[in-house]
Amino acid sequence: MAKIDEIKEHIGALKNYMNIIIAIILAIGAGISRLYIADHINILFWVGSILIIFLLIIFAIIARELHKNIAKLKEL
Repeated sequence: MAKIDEIKEHIGALKNYMNIIIAIILAIGAGISRLYIADHINILFWVGSILIIFLLIIFAIIARELHKNIAKLKEL
């Protein structure tokens, strides 16, 4: 497999991972919102909040890696 094809495959995989993370963030965010509206601020609310922050950090790391790979494509 050529180097350019390998980088394109890696970019495609990173895009898929980002989409999955976004879907999980939205689902957890909806659950947290429901708990907040119902005034059920309990351990589940706080665990969800921490999980969203953790997922946002992972999203940022993947986005940085994606941009690095796009820069590699420009060089080829």
